[in-house]
Amino acid sequence: MSPPDAPADAVPAPLPDFGSGTRPDPGVDGSAGGAGRSTDHEDTLDLRLPDELIALFDAGPSSAAAAAAAAAGPASGTDPVAGHGQLAPGDSAGLPASGTSAGDDLLDGVAEWGPITTPAGPFQLVPVRVERDLPLICRWMNDPAVAAFWELAGPQNVTEDHLRSQLGGDRRSVPCLGVLEGVLMSYWEIYRADLDPLARHYPARPHDTGIHLLLGAVSDRGRGLGSALLRAVADLVLDKRPACARVIAEPDLRNIPSVTAFLSAGFRFSAEMDLPAKRAALVIRDRSLRDLM
Repeated sequence: MSPPDAPADAVPAPLPDFGSGTRPDPGVDGSAGGAGRSTDHEDTLDLRLPDELIALFDAGPSSAAAAAAAAAGPASGTDPVAGHGQLAPGDSAGLPASGTSAGDDLLDGVAEWGPITTPAGPFQLVPVRVERDLPLICRWMNDPAVAAFWELAGPQNVTEDHLRSQLGGDRRSVPCLGVLEGVLMSYWEIYRADLDPLARHYPARPHDTGIHLLLGAVSDRGRGLGSALLRAVADLVLDKRPACARVIAEPDLRNIPSVTAFLSAGFRFSAEMDLPAKRAALVIRDRSLRDLM
């Protein structure tokens, strides 16, 4: 999903886990901050269900069924695309998607997070409106460089089904367009990794928040833009979600530019993971290390 921000042969070496003790265990590092933490043993899974997941089942059979059905969905990859667009008159970047607010999703109101300043200019996440955004997103998904990782190429209904499954679900994933200086130039998914099927494959912690990114035009690639936006959005998540201690991502290991972009954005390499559709790199941006990386 993320853009190629460095040559393929310029991938930095995996960053070491911070901590005391012996050489880090080769398994998944689940430490929230790393600093001062012993690496003599693996972290273990916290088996307590998050309060939000418990609430879904307390709400009744229909909500529980919806949660179970959503849990069967695949995790997406990350990659670059081609195409730019602009917001139409009246579609202000500050307007949330219809029906989306802080009270009806599990991500503290992404629609209300507002604009941020980045090295590339003012940037904002705008929740997707299918009627407005489907043609653009579908065109991006049909770029061959994207299709190899997202696997959403084809007619518009393929992309539409993917978007509506998120918009009509429990809102543990919010699909967004990235607007840079008024230009629609990227597609993002901000999701609750601890409530996602991904949580079966790593030591998830409550409120872990994941990022998927698909960058726009060829002109936006290879110049550090993806890394700059990934860093800015990860820090935005940490600022707007006080309960979240870690932002995570799982780019395909074959997608060297994507892995490079995340590492350049202050994420640390934690482990390799075998997911249903890919072998991925688990990368983590820790709240406690954000000022150091």
